Formats: sequence, structure tokens, C-alpha cells
Amino acid sequence: MNVIKRLGMALIAIAASGWPAMNAYAALDATGQREVAALLAFVGNSNCTFIRNGSSYSGVDARAHLQYKLEYLERRDLINSAEQFIARAGSASSFSGKPYKVNCEGKEQLSADWLTEELVRLRQQQP
Repeated sequence: MNVIKRLGMALIAIAASGWPAMNAYAALDATGQREVAALLAFVGNSNCTFIRNGSSYSGVDARAHLQYKLEYLERRDLINSAEQFIARAGSASSFSGKPYKVNCEGKEQLSADWLTEELVRLRQQQP
């Protein structure tokens, strides 16, 4: 059997075995969608200053940026929970790798910590 035919058969076998299902992520479920929407609203309504790659942004601008990153992740099925949203969109720059920070009333902290605290608070409020 020639190499091209063997390669073709191998690709068919991989596809038939559910290779696309090997992706470890799926779309956000209803709970994840609600939680991420609440986190985005929290950011957008915040009076905090967001620090991304050394520049400061308003809550509205930070929300827009995180929304853009969320849509990117969703298009690629790379997010299936609010925790992944925080880790993959709300924690650090995809380009520089520098962590995002937030300054609220003079207190600076990592945005990942700030968002995680809010997620915990949201979950405690659920009936």
C-alpha cells in the first residue's frame, strides 16, 4: 500500500473514531452563560480602573475587551465555564502574557482574583 493511501485511511479512521469529540471543551451551558454575563456586567458597571499591558481602561472598555475575548473563545469551543472565562479571558494578555490588574479605590489586585471573588459572591446568592 502506498504512503498516501495509508495516510488517507489513517485520517478516515481518526475521523470515524470521534476525533472532534476529543476536544476537552464545550460551549457554555445555561449556568455558565448566566455567570459570564453577570461577570461582564460587573466589570462594565465597575468604577474601577483596569490595567492591561501598562495602560488604564474604564470598566466599559474592559467589558468590551473581555466580550471580544469571550466571543473568540466561544467560536473555537475553548470555554465551558465561568472559571475558564476568568482564566482564559480575564486574567492576562493573550499577546504579552502580562496579568491584568484592577485598581478599585486605590487597592490594586489581579483581575483574576477580583473576578473569582465576584463569581463566588454570585454563586452564594443563587437560591
